[in-house]
Amino acid sequence: MAEPGQRSGTIIATQLSVMMFLQFFLWGAWYVTMGPYMAANNMGPTMIGWAYTVGPIAAIASPFFLGMVADRFFATERVLGVMHLLGGLFLCLAPMAAQQSPSLFVVMILLHMLCYMPTLGLSSSLALHNMTNAQTQFPLIRVFGTVGWIVANFVISQLAFDRSPNMFFVAGGSGLLLGLFSFFLPHTPAPAKGRPFSARDALGLDALVLLRSRSFAVFAVCSFLLCIPLAAYYAFAGQFVGEMGIERIAQTMSLGQMSEIIFMLVMPVCFARLGVKWMLTIGMAAWVVRYGLFSTAADEQIRWMVLGGIILHGICYDFFFVTGQIYVDGKAGAKIRSQAQGFYVLITQGLGMLIGAQVASRLVARHTDEVAGVDWKTVWMYPAVFALAVLIVFVLLFKDRVAPPKPQDIAPSTPGGPDPAQPS
Repeated sequence: MAEPGQRSGTIIATQLSVMMFLQFFLWGAWYVTMGPYMAANNMGPTMIGWAYTVGPIAAIASPFFLGMVADRFFATERVLGVMHLLGGLFLCLAPMAAQQSPSLFVVMILLHMLCYMPTLGLSSSLALHNMTNAQTQFPLIRVFGTVGWIVANFVISQLAFDRSPNMFFVAGGSGLLLGLFSFFLPHTPAPAKGRPFSARDALGLDALVLLRSRSFAVFAVCSFLLCIPLAAYYAFAGQFVGEMGIERIAQTMSLGQMSEIIFMLVMPVCFARLGVKWMLTIGMAAWVVRYGLFSTAADEQIRWMVLGGIILHGICYDFFFVTGQIYVDGKAGAKIRSQAQGFYVLITQGLGMLIGAQVASRLVARHTDEVAGVDWKTVWMYPAVFALAVLIVFVLLFKDRVAPPKPQDIAPSTPGGPDPAQPS
């Protein structure tokens, strides 16, 4: 018979796993297929670009909310509950807003993301606070988030909601459920109660000292630049996949998260053999290959190339972003570790993706004909060439050497992007 302490630990681990599952089920249920939904409802590339810009805007605003409010005045589980209830409501209202105007629809998505983005850090901090051994327990619990994203994609496709407004009701409903569930999570006091807020800390500006290292500066600039073409994938790959004759868009796109789990498992071996520079190089090169496959597949609708580009997500994300987080952690040291990770998120998930979403929308609009549709061959060639240029600069100028991390330091990451609260 299990001891009371063991039973309590099992209950907490189950609660945290359910929280992570719902956290990313909620995101995966609409984020992948919002583009196809908007295209099917005559919301053009410009509006799609704006809809995928609000996430980066929320990512930039999130540290201020966390620093000024969530971390100082309220228990974490209560903030999670309120934010998910509000965010779920905004998602449920989004389809009705779309009937009024595309702009109002984008406003609802913005309001949702302003509620949702802070919960990425809050859910991770709550989980870490309630663990006895974060290095061994967090990866096992965090992987339920990736599973939740995959399950959400399957649910949306199996219900044929890939272009339907019903996806927002599924996602919003899961948000409301998670909001209610959050109030029953383990009590987690405000982690920064009584400490003064610093905008410099929130934006990770203390990490600017790291830019004195030429290799770190090269890494930072290349990370920022690579997120510009990267945004095209998140904003328009779903629409592209649908126009390639693939009906189950969300389910097909989930192949990227499946490969992410697989490549995460082999990362420790790759680190030992390749080192940081060549891990990052392979990650960048995978983006070039992915866009090249999409461009080549476009005219003839070559399905294996489309699927190959999606499956490359595991390398694209794990080898570049997760390796990047580990590199930043190694360069920063304990004193400015959290600021350095915040700075990395700011320049990638924030500024890079924001600019990229706007550039991608203008690129698609420029190469869209009212009769022939989108010239995907040309659209995907631009980010392929841009990513190749960034890759060449990185290989020539990055000279840093970093010791490989321990296997337990590599944890599953956020499906849609780097997690601001990823443990060091």
